Amino acid sequence: MSAVKGILCTLKMSRLPLLLVLISTCWAEHHSNNSILEHDRTIFIKENGHRLHVEAAQTKVISYRGGNATLPCRYIRDPFSTGPQKIRIKWTKLTSDYLKEIDVFVAMGHHRRSYGNYHGRVFLQEGGENDASVVITDITLDDYGKYKCEVIEGLEDGVVIVSLDLQGVVFPYFPRMGRYNMNFNEAQMSCQDQDAQIASFDQLYDAWRAGLDWCNAGWLSDGSVQYPITAPREPCGGKNTVAGVRNYGYRDKDKSRYDVFCFTSNFKGRFYYLIYPNKLTYDEALQACHSDGAQIAKVGQMYAAWKLLGYDRCDAGWLADGSVRYPISRPRRRCSPNEATVRFVGFPDKKHKLYGVYCFKPYN
Repeated sequence: MSAVKGILCTLKMSRLPLLLVLISTCWAEHHSNNSILEHDRTIFIKENGHRLHVEAAQTKVISYRGGNATLPCRYIRDPFSTGPQKIRIKWTKLTSDYLKEIDVFVAMGHHRRSYGNYHGRVFLQEGGENDASVVITDITLDDYGKYKCEVIEGLEDGVVIVSLDLQGVVFPYFPRMGRYNMNFNEAQMSCQDQDAQIASFDQLYDAWRAGLDWCNAGWLSDGSVQYPITAPREPCGGKNTVAGVRNYGYRDKDKSRYDVFCFTSNFKGRFYYLIYPNKLTYDEALQACHSDGAQIAKVGQMYAAWKLLGYDRCDAGWLADGSVRYPISRPRRRCSPNEATVRFVGFPDKKHKLYGVYCFKPYN
């Protein structure tokens, strides 16, 4: 043992200039991987490892379309790291399938840059020396999703994921041609045409928990096909099955055809039923809204007004896709006796002069 200690002493003494502050005797014994025990005194040695830690005060932020949101991110540098280095902050958005990332914002020193649809809408919060949080302004439906904050210092980096959720409503949709007629791309476009976006699984799951029950399978943003059931019954998987979100799995986006679940949020404008002396054909409905300084309303706008504003009207009216619907927030006889919902009348012949019209007037 004394011979071994003598060898260790010789090795340590040969590195004396580097270890002088740490070693005061050759008789010190190793106590752990990152410390030396000298009699009753422990001296900690910082080993090579992560010198940068990144964290978020919360990993989920909730906002709404047209609002602002702060995505939190903070980094902590090792106080023992040698010399200051430039910090690079990079925010990206993760796609629903996690196969790629979309550039959002980059900052390094005084250089700042936002990308694509985020240009001019994303800024550093600058709430402190180590703050990497960003503020997203004038939020759009497309901003919903998961964001990655990456902080880079030299060869070190740290990452944290923050989700941006939106207040809104999920609704099932199929076009005039009928149910189970859209591939994935057509489903995406149908939602966009109705002032919405294709819903994510999380959005559909939250809607199911809030009571959404729909027996037709629809596309979701990740390419899966699912549908929510709160009241199990024979045509919808069997009456002896449990309630839940039924999953058909991932389907061929080009060849498979289903309905779609759309998501929409707050809007900047006025949704209303146009008081008009006569019932209207579809073309007359278009012209009536135009003459009132508005446009015929979309399905997503009706759902948003119903869910988020409590809009209630027992008059069936034309919408932009040629469907006829009406929103009921207070269930009552002859309107919707059992539930608060958007009632679907159908896709009647556009020449039928049987309905009113719902209009939407955007705010300037």
